[in-house]
Amino acid sequence: MEALNDFVGQVSDFVWGVPLLVLLVGTGVFLTIRLAFLQFRTLPYALKLSFSPRAQDKKSKGDISHFQALTTALAATIGTGNIAGVATAVVLGGPGAVFWMWITALFGMATKYAEAILAVKYRVEKEDGKMAGGPMYYLEKGLNLKWLGVIFAVFGACAAFGIGNMVQSNTVADAMESTFSIPIWATGITLTVLAGLVILGGIKAIGRVTAYIVPFMALFYVIAGLVIIIQNFELVPSAVGFIFSDAFTGEAAAGGAIGAVIRWGVARGVFSNEAGLGSAPIAAAAARTDYPGRQALVSMTQVFIDTIVVCSITGVAIVMADMYGSGITGADLTTASFEFFLGGAGGIIVAVGVAFFAFSTILGWSYYGEKCFEYFAKPGLVKYYRYLFVLAIFFGAMAELNLVWGVADVFNGLMAIPNLIALLGLSGVVVAETNRFLKVAREEKRKARQAS
Repeated sequence: MEALNDFVGQVSDFVWGVPLLVLLVGTGVFLTIRLAFLQFRTLPYALKLSFSPRAQDKKSKGDISHFQALTTALAATIGTGNIAGVATAVVLGGPGAVFWMWITALFGMATKYAEAILAVKYRVEKEDGKMAGGPMYYLEKGLNLKWLGVIFAVFGACAAFGIGNMVQSNTVADAMESTFSIPIWATGITLTVLAGLVILGGIKAIGRVTAYIVPFMALFYVIAGLVIIIQNFELVPSAVGFIFSDAFTGEAAAGGAIGAVIRWGVARGVFSNEAGLGSAPIAAAAARTDYPGRQALVSMTQVFIDTIVVCSITGVAIVMADMYGSGITGADLTTASFEFFLGGAGGIIVAVGVAFFAFSTILGWSYYGEKCFEYFAKPGLVKYYRYLFVLAIFFGAMAELNLVWGVADVFNGLMAIPNLIALLGLSGVVVAETNRFLKVAREEKRKARQAS
């Protein structure tokens, strides 16, 4: 078993090596240039769209609102990566890794925008009236590469069981046992029942639940982090300054190499916000919207919230506590950093954060996996995929998951390759749809000014 774990680890390192990371970031840079730095120009408008319901959207095709599509995608991405992933990046890459997470996110916003615009444009309405979309559909309909769409869907359906299910329930079970002495089996049963009640209700139930959970959990964690920053504000300038300086020196990285800073910052940034992996556009395709560009702007804000806001809270707190060289890593380092400033309450905050973040990730990825499975399987088999997904939550909480984590990591990385091929091949469509919507948006703004 140890030999198999080592082999899977080597494959994972290869898949998530420099070529894929360069392709992921490079695609974001390419799209940013083609879209004339749209993510910077339209971010305030995009945030307004995300949190301001529009009466017109109720008449549009789709299963869930803009906001519910956003929270479903956020549910899947705001997970243990925001707590454990950031800590790992700081330990292995040094504080400068946080800077490269920011850079990855800024360009990743363009990638996420392009994914969503294509997801809505090429989505289809199924026989039951529900919408389906994502990389598999824009690979098939946009590039006429259905075989590549099937490959993406297989990778996505498999990755969901690891990265979006068993790994998450295992993390929660460990956190609940170590912080509150709750037996692992009890956490496993509780997660399975609660998640099952939501997942078996389909995307509308998932959308409703995440619309409540995601804002609460994000605010809960961010407010706790802000309390640390405000109460210890004298440490902030030096911490942020070190993040910037170390980003270009690599002094604090393992081995003191600048390459390690960039690699771990980019890798954990992508792992956190999933820009380019092709998962979030599956939720975007379900949104009620009149123009692909409108939902794409909403989806773009997911990267901003996930990495620029939530991950920054974790990263800055860890650097301020200055415990990243103590040998502690992962969620334990984040816990220790919060406890350094808040005492025992800090550990409770991180444990509760882990529980909510992981639970929401399970909900979001259940939909991703199901839609991927639906693409290549017979319709009657989809319900069995749901049942199996729910059962896997309990087994994940109880099991040793080193092998599962490694295999899921491989599948997660492999999802990105066909998706990035589609984004590059259909970049002209992205630009055309963007220009079409921006023209409409300017006219709407003009009419609003006249009405006021």
